[in-house]
Amino acid sequence: MDELILAAVVATRVAVPLAIPRFPLPAMLAALVIDGIDQTIFQTFTSLDLAGYQSYDKALDVYYLSIAYVATLRNWTNLAAYGVSRFLYYYRLVGVVLFELSQLRWLLLVFPNTFEYFFDFYEAVRTRWDPRRMSLGLVIGAAAFIWIFIKLPQEWWIHVAQLDMTDFIKQQVFGVSPDSSWAEAITANPTVLLVAGVVVALLGLLGWWLLTRRLPPADRPFTLDADALQPPVPETAIRQRRERMAGTLFDRELLEKIVLVSLVSVIFGRMLPGDDLPPLGLAVGVAVVILANTAITEWQIRRGRRWGSVVTQFGLMLALNVAIVAVAGFLLRIANAEPIQHALVFVLLLTLIVTLYDRYRPVHLARFGL
Repeated sequence: MDELILAAVVATRVAVPLAIPRFPLPAMLAALVIDGIDQTIFQTFTSLDLAGYQSYDKALDVYYLSIAYVATLRNWTNLAAYGVSRFLYYYRLVGVVLFELSQLRWLLLVFPNTFEYFFDFYEAVRTRWDPRRMSLGLVIGAAAFIWIFIKLPQEWWIHVAQLDMTDFIKQQVFGVSPDSSWAEAITANPTVLLVAGVVVALLGLLGWWLLTRRLPPADRPFTLDADALQPPVPETAIRQRRERMAGTLFDRELLEKIVLVSLVSVIFGRMLPGDDLPPLGLAVGVAVVILANTAITEWQIRRGRRWGSVVTQFGLMLALNVAIVAVAGFLLRIANAEPIQHALVFVLLLTLIVTLYDRYRPVHLARFGL
C-alpha cells in the first residue's frame, strides 16, 4: 500500500503540470498544492522513509516550473510581462544551479522563486481581463511586490531559517508536538478552526469588494481556459515562423534550448540520488542531443513535412533520444542500472521541454511579429 500511495502521488505530480499550457492557473495552483501536501500525505498514510524522496521532490518543482515557462510562449499576449517572467525564470534557475554546486543556502534568498507567483498573478488577471492592458509599470510593480513582500520572507523561512510550516502550525498555533496527527491537533484546540474560518470569510469578502468596487470592469467572462477568448494567431504566420527558424540551425532558439535544458538537467543531476553527474559533461551531452533533435526537426520542416500533434512529435523524438542514449551507453560501456535510469529521466525531461519549446516558440514570434 505504501508503494501505491507513493506511485500515485508521484504520478499526479508528473501528470498535473502537463495541463499548464491549456489551463495555466488551475493546473499551476494544483501543482503548488500537491507539492505542499505530498509529504503530509506520506507521513499520515504511510510509513515510508522520506529521505530519498526529498531529492525527487525538489526536482519535480523544477519540472513543473519549466513547463510553466514554456507555456508563456504559447499563451502570453503582453510582451513586457513575458520579458519579466523570462528574466525571473532564468534568474531562479541560475540561483538553483549555484546552490546545488555550492550548497550555500543564502543563494536561494538572493535568487528567489518570484517567477512562480508572477505567473499566477498574470494568469489570475487573464481570467477576466485582457493582459495586454497591463502597463510596463504595473508588470514591474507586481513582480517587485511579489519578490520583496512574498518570496523573500518565504525563502528566508524555508531555506535560511529552515523552519517547517507544518511543525510551526502544530506547535505555535495548536499547541501540540510536531509528531501529533492533525486530528490530535484539532482536538486539542478546535477554536483555531473557527478563527481560520472567520479569516477565510473576511478574505473572501475583501476579494469580492476589490473585484466589484476597486478593480476595473472585466473585459470578458471568467474563464480558466487559455484558448478561450484568446486573440487568434494566424496559422499561416506560425508556419512562416517555423520555416524561417528552420532556415538556420545555429540561431538564438537553439542557444536558448541548450541553455534552458542544460540548466534544468544540471539541477536534476545534482538532486537525483546517487553519484553526482559532472555538470560540464552533462551540459555537453544535452547540447549534442538538442542539436540532433533540432537538425531533424528543421530537416522535416524544410521538406514540407509536419510532426502532426504534440503527442506524435513527443513520441517520435523520445524514441530518437532513447536510441541516442542507448548507443552512447553502449559505446561508453555503461552497464550499471542507476546511471541508465538517470539517463532515461533526463531523456524524458529533455524531450518534453524541447518538444513544447519547438511547438510554442513560433506561436510567440508570430503573435508579436518578431
